[in-house]
Amino acid sequence: MQTVMEKGKKTDDSEALSHEGKYLTFVLCGEEYGIEILKVREIIGIMNITPVPQTPSYMKGVINLRGKVIPVVDLRLKFGFQEIDHTKETCIIVVEVINKLTGVLVDTVSEVLDVSGNDMEPAPHLGEGINTGIFLGMAKIKNKVKILLDIDKVLGAEDINMVESLTSVS
Repeated sequence: MQTVMEKGKKTDDSEALSHEGKYLTFVLCGEEYGIEILKVREIIGIMNITPVPQTPSYMKGVINLRGKVIPVVDLRLKFGFQEIDHTKETCIIVVEVINKLTGVLVDTVSEVLDVSGNDMEPAPHLGEGINTGIFLGMAKIKNKVKILLDIDKVLGAEDINMVESLTSVS
């Protein structure tokens, strides 16, 4: 019995070690989240977002960033949180997912954190119907939990296909 428990612990430890590194942290609804820094291309202030018809409510539209059309996803809406008015701290984090740039709208950007394997725990089982596959894990830093996101899975294949159709030139 103990051997099985130890094997499970070793798997969790190796999983945590595989996700250690630098993360850009940001706030949504008062909670801190993180994205692997290697996925982040830049952080920009809120700018004019052009709505695109027939897209889901969380797809806020597109922006023109130095001549490139980039779709913008509101993470609040994507996660089922309430929409709020933008503030001076509202930011767009431009991420690269499957070789496509996408803007991710967040309440505010916090900091870049160096997360070690010792700080990480796998995402807990939250019940049936809750997709924990979008989490790389939970980081315990300074007596706070930061939810580390797998941005590739947050912006799943459906969103990436939509991004491709929004940004492709005929």
